[in-house]
Amino acid sequence: MHSLTDLLHTLRDPSALITAVGMIGIPIIIFIETGLLFPMLPGDSLLVTAGLLASQADGPVKLNVWVLAVSCSIAAILGNTSGYFIGNRAGRALFTREDSRFFKRAHLVRAHEFYEKHGGKTIIMAQFMPIVRTFAPVVAGAADMSYATFITFNIVGALGWIWSMLLLGYFIAKQFPVVGNHIEGLVAVVILLSISPPVITWLRSRRTQPL
Repeated sequence: MHSLTDLLHTLRDPSALITAVGMIGIPIIIFIETGLLFPMLPGDSLLVTAGLLASQADGPVKLNVWVLAVSCSIAAILGNTSGYFIGNRAGRALFTREDSRFFKRAHLVRAHEFYEKHGGKTIIMAQFMPIVRTFAPVVAGAADMSYATFITFNIVGALGWIWSMLLLGYFIAKQFPVVGNHIEGLVAVVILLSISPPVITWLRSRRTQPL
């Protein structure tokens, strides 16, 4: 029980987690979050904190931000691809399943049409949203979105997410070294910005619903 408590505490502390896993462990964590359906890992905060620590020559762990950007980009692309194929394997069975009280094949067909029309934008935007980014590739695969379309927007979204988060932490810390003493505050702001799009969407949908 004590070890489990320590593990949970480490997952909530990106700086401690990075110190524990180092350069090799960071892209592995990114792959697990995006590819193995484990959305509770600290993706955004991990990347921003890694960028911040990489800017500190005398920090608790030696990190190269450019090597991290490349390795984490590959990990995110492979993770998203794994999620796509998980959904694609399950989705094919769903397309041939008979309608029932709780399942309508037409809904899956409609999802397929939606992803064919808006899928690229969905995959890119989802990459910047915690939890959503873990399952968006699975849904795309289940909706039978074409792999050529998926991989194109997967690469764009993964590169945008990884590089923006890492370099945000890196350059903010370079320009304002005092930020290094307030990692928790920076991480909190990043998390707030990450979850704001789905929250705003939910609030708008609530306002448009009839009373």
